[in-house]
Amino acid sequence: MAKRDYYETLGVAKGASAEELKKAYRTKAKELHPDRNSDNPNAEAQFKEVNEAYDVLKDADKKAAYDRFGHAAFEGGGGGGGQRGGFGQQGDFASAFSDVFEDLFGDFMGGGRGGGGGRARAQRGSDLRYNLRVSLEEAYKGVQKTISVPTSVACDTCRGTGAEGGAEPVTCPTCSGMGKVRAQQGFFTVERTCPTCNGAGQIVKNPCKVCAGHGRVEKERSLSVNIPAGVETGTRIRLAGEGEAGLRGGPTGDLYIFIEVRDHALFQRDGTNLFCRVPISFTAAALGGEVEVPTIDGGASRVKVPAGSQTGKQMRLRAKGMPALRGGGVGDMMIELAVETPVNLTARQRELLREFEALSEENHPEGTSFFSKVKGFWDGMKGA
Repeated sequence: MAKRDYYETLGVAKGASAEELKKAYRTKAKELHPDRNSDNPNAEAQFKEVNEAYDVLKDADKKAAYDRFGHAAFEGGGGGGGQRGGFGQQGDFASAFSDVFEDLFGDFMGGGRGGGGGRARAQRGSDLRYNLRVSLEEAYKGVQKTISVPTSVACDTCRGTGAEGGAEPVTCPTCSGMGKVRAQQGFFTVERTCPTCNGAGQIVKNPCKVCAGHGRVEKERSLSVNIPAGVETGTRIRLAGEGEAGLRGGPTGDLYIFIEVRDHALFQRDGTNLFCRVPISFTAAALGGEVEVPTIDGGASRVKVPAGSQTGKQMRLRAKGMPALRGGGVGDMMIELAVETPVNLTARQRELLREFEALSEENHPEGTSFFSKVKGFWDGMKGA
């Protein structure tokens, strides 16, 4: 029976690109794989036909020959699928298409493509995170903190190699340094992580007794950290090379310090601006005057209170806020007045307040306006 056209087998046009060929092949191979078609006795033959077609068309030289001469280009035994030079003669289907199976099933075999995963001798250490709380005053001025970080450091005994006396690891005899081993399963090859070296490609003959061959040990380190002025909650500081030590002499990871600024008893922060709520007596609010307020630098400023001030009135103190991180100026401080109602009045104070109330009917413009609106509302409801 005449062989099917390779392009027809893959379901693509003759001028298909390499990417289109690969995409069509992957689709067909997954569709016709014998493991997924146990009820189809022809699945294996169809699967081999698809692989035969792709093996020719993925190779630029073979493809050019096939485009010119068709199947006759390989009838002399030099091709990838003729009657005399194909699978029947060679009998090594898995070897011929091992790269194809790696491409299709590599994710399920414990490694990347081409066996490269096992060539990584050393492993970089993990990055570490440290949460550091500072006060608002420390965030304003900047501060140097000493922290203790539990981490893995290079073993001094073996100098990070993991081997007794600092000897270098040797090539794994099982995988010959590739980090992977191959096993024949049916008509294709399965590639798995080497069980002897766990993919490292090397083994330690005499493991260091201190670190058990890992090349690093657990230890708590003290570090001095410079916290710049202007930090906010969420600010991240990176200390390069201060993270976890790498395996078998690999590079050290980084340490990331995440800042949290504690709440303050007097000030609330919004970016570079500060807010301070200052209580004043109702007489000071009515008559006006001055009030002394604290500032974040530890000093004090006198603020003039206008006569007739109400609760919620805000006043601005320029450049009395927080510095911007990495420069960029200083924010402001906003003073918000809170008119305080006196409590625990004496008899004389009550008497004076009643007298004051009787004389102050025209001194409450906001209240007068409000109750006038209330009266209008009720009158409107009655007329509806």
